[in-house]
Amino acid sequence: MGVSGLEMAMRDVDREIRVLEDGLRAGTLTLGPTVEGALRLANRLMLTLAMAADRAIPGLDEDSDPLEVFKAFVKGDPSLNAVRDNVRELVYYRNCLASGREDALPVNPVAMAVRTVRHTYLYMRTRAIKEYGLQER
Repeated sequence: MGVSGLEMAMRDVDREIRVLEDGLRAGTLTLGPTVEGALRLANRLMLTLAMAADRAIPGLDEDSDPLEVFKAFVKGDPSLNAVRDNVRELVYYRNCLASGREDALPVNPVAMAVRTVRHTYLYMRTRAIKEYGLQER
């Protein structure tokens, strides 16, 4: 994937996160769909950066299990473990919802999910700037 493809993919993810942020401000987001959307975006970011590093991850896509995507994503580059906590947090929210344990969620989990995926994006964008020549804005 060239820099222009990487830039386009990063812009698309940024745009989708902005939609989540707008929904958060408007109070229109619900937790389940927000968490699922954030997990898909995190997967897309990991898959995009893997392609930029010429380490495409066959058989996985943005709807795959995020822990499987993460495991393949960090293979050979342990410095990418910084993404781990953000992915795990979003998976934790999903698991709480699936098991009916909303009481175990943090205060305002919708906002936390949106901020977590934004943080993941910012970290990966910084890596893409440093490592793959992505242009700063």
